[in-house]
Amino acid sequence: MRKVLITGCAGFIGSHLTQRLLQEGHRVVGVDGFIDNYDVACKLRNLSLIGQHSLFTFHSALLSEKRWEEWLDEVDLVFHLAALPGVRTSWGKAFSDYLAHNLLATQELLDACTRLKTAPKVIISSSSSVYGTMREGMTDEQSPIHPISPYGVTKAAMEQICRVYVEAYGLPVVMLRYFTVYGPRQRPDMAFHRFFKQLLRGEPITVYGDGLQSRDFTFVSDAVEANLLAEKYAGPGDVYNIGGDREIKLMEVLELMGQLTSTVPAVVHLPAIAGDSRRTSADIRLAQSKLGYHPKVKLEEGLRLQLEDIRAQIKG
Repeated sequence: MRKVLITGCAGFIGSHLTQRLLQEGHRVVGVDGFIDNYDVACKLRNLSLIGQHSLFTFHSALLSEKRWEEWLDEVDLVFHLAALPGVRTSWGKAFSDYLAHNLLATQELLDACTRLKTAPKVIISSSSSVYGTMREGMTDEQSPIHPISPYGVTKAAMEQICRVYVEAYGLPVVMLRYFTVYGPRQRPDMAFHRFFKQLLRGEPITVYGDGLQSRDFTFVSDAVEANLLAEKYAGPGDVYNIGGDREIKLMEVLELMGQLTSTVPAVVHLPAIAGDSRRTSADIRLAQSKLGYHPKVKLEEGLRLQLEDIRAQIKG
């Protein structure tokens, strides 16, 4: 049995990871500050789905409280998922909040780990946003870092501070670059969640841009599996792309959603969002060869599972 710290444990990916580790019999210390970047009720629902568990200790706190001695006590593994997400909301005055939550909090966590007698392994959640808009072909981990949004800049800087601690202290830090994670409990501001809600209400779908932008979508259980594989097989300073089964255009996804909901989506196009990548396509061969990572959930099945969850939320 391991003792694990999960930051952002009530969030989208964090709540799934927390459940998985508890099911496997690990002791989990969860920290979540319930920042109001989206409806806190969603996070409370996630926490309720984790449920009461004798192996789970929950702290309702922002990482800025810096209770590291308490949170890291006897912990030998850290999954750092707490962050302020979102491209469109990262501009202007909000950038200081992104710096605080995504960069400074990470630096303080790493610094706290160096003060422990035995430093825990730290799995860091990064983002494909560090690449910006991707060119032809698939993007591997050696591709240039070129973020095009303030959010992406904070994730790229977060990776850099992680490398600093690996080099200076030998801290066992691993970074996972997720490519657009979706599935049950997805944040309500994310496209798939919004689209399904609009379809079920009989509303037009609002698409930013022409809808021909393409993405590599990753189902949440595959993202969780990547974290567990990274804990087992990744080394200090390793970086891995974590993607899904294929790249697909947004308008093609809407066709699949229409089939699942027995509707014909009516689309209203709005101006493209500043900083939104035109294309993402993950080369996951490194994660396949080094970690044994193989995405198991195809997009069609993942969309069906997310739709079931959204319908349950509406009924509940």
